[in-house]
Amino acid sequence: MYVKNGQERRLAVLIDADNASPAIIELLVAEISKYGVATVKRIYGDWTSTNLSGWKKVLASFAIHPIQQFRHTVGKNATDSALIIDAMDLLYTKRFDGFCIVSSDSDFTRLASRIREEGVIVYGFGERKTPDSFVSACDKFIFTEILKPKRVVRKSSEKKTTGTSGRKDAAALKKDEKLVSILYDAVEAVADDDGWARLAIVGSKISNQYPSFDSRNYGYAKLSSLIRVIDLFSVSKRQEGTGHKYTVIYIRRK
Repeated sequence: MYVKNGQERRLAVLIDADNASPAIIELLVAEISKYGVATVKRIYGDWTSTNLSGWKKVLASFAIHPIQQFRHTVGKNATDSALIIDAMDLLYTKRFDGFCIVSSDSDFTRLASRIREEGVIVYGFGERKTPDSFVSACDKFIFTEILKPKRVVRKSSEKKTTGTSGRKDAAALKKDEKLVSILYDAVEAVADDDGWARLAIVGSKISNQYPSFDSRNYGYAKLSSLIRVIDLFSVSKRQEGTGHKYTVIYIRRK
């Protein structure tokens, strides 16, 4: 859980019903809870349309407030406009530490940038088809495919659980030139004179530069697991702190 001045971050969650699936709502809410407390949860769409029937079934269970927006003109997305106006109204109240924008639509690129200009964090949630412009405009962007529940695959009387996004093995990870470059560059940027870098700082460096980076995109729950499997770095666990010791992971390029 992220905190600010000893308090959990207050988040405004704004969902574009036309560009988000109700199938992942439970996992989406759980993911958002990692970053703070969702004190406002709103979803925008034309609720007279049968296209949103899936959302109607889950709104009450997750205390999400539906905002009605009629389609007055064919081809014009009034839903986006309503969400943007509400977001700006909420931003000006200065009650929120972060905004969660749930959509795969590039129309929210400028909104994300504007919120960040006020020093407020923006978390984006959308499918992998989300345009790079919106992804880059957020502080952190989570692809919703990695939030889908894991499925059980049966083979030869054995149960095997696999993520829907697929877990890459060491060989596949090493062939991913972009991933290798991201890791090498981040470690080099924060390493000490001996080449050792604190893993937590490496993770922060990567997130700042690549909002959509997430170890779960490669099938690993934590960055430390990804680092161990790719086997390009030496790993060192150190005890730090005075009095109450805690373990800190450092890595260095092999």
